[in-house]
Amino acid sequence: MDGAYLELAGKIETSQQAEGEAERGLIRRAQGGDRTAFDALVRRYDQEVLRMALRIVRSPDEAQDLYQEAFLKVYRSIGQFRLEARFSTWLYRVVMNVCLDHLRRQKTRNEVPATEGEDGETDHTSTLAEDRPVMNPDRAFQSREIARRLDSALCRLSPRERMVFELKHCQGYKLKDIGELCGTSEEAAKNSLFRALQKLRVELKDLC
Repeated sequence: MDGAYLELAGKIETSQQAEGEAERGLIRRAQGGDRTAFDALVRRYDQEVLRMALRIVRSPDEAQDLYQEAFLKVYRSIGQFRLEARFSTWLYRVVMNVCLDHLRRQKTRNEVPATEGEDGETDHTSTLAEDRPVMNPDRAFQSREIARRLDSALCRLSPRERMVFELKHCQGYKLKDIGELCGTSEEAAKNSLFRALQKLRVELKDLC
């Protein structure tokens, strides 16, 4: 059993090493101006990048725009990427910076779009089974009201507080990883999360 486990572990490690080397090969080619290689890199991460943007802005149209903006920045700056670093971490940091800039612009303009239910996840009542004999109208209204109040409260957070909250509680990232993605420390991410939770408790205290 131990021998079979070690053999399997060895195969997995070999596969991961081969995958890493293949990715580094694509990066080298992309840095040399090979558009086909860059497109292959995009295909490796496009769905995750789109999901990350959607979790932050909660609007499919805005997420698509940020997705395109992020990969355009990656394309323009890939020559600066150091191969000894992890490409995924560097890429996600670019995405986070693009999303953070977007949230700051929104905050400045005070133009926060209504996003309730746009991504199929914010309005949790839409996921209830339709074949139930009776849906309690009061509970459905309460669920929609809670979702609306939460969205409104999130919009009152600072852009960094909102991003840290979304990454932690909506995407399940650890604080250490959030700090790395946001280009800061784990302690700074922890402090941002604490401030976000304090503000949300105040905003939503009548719902608790």
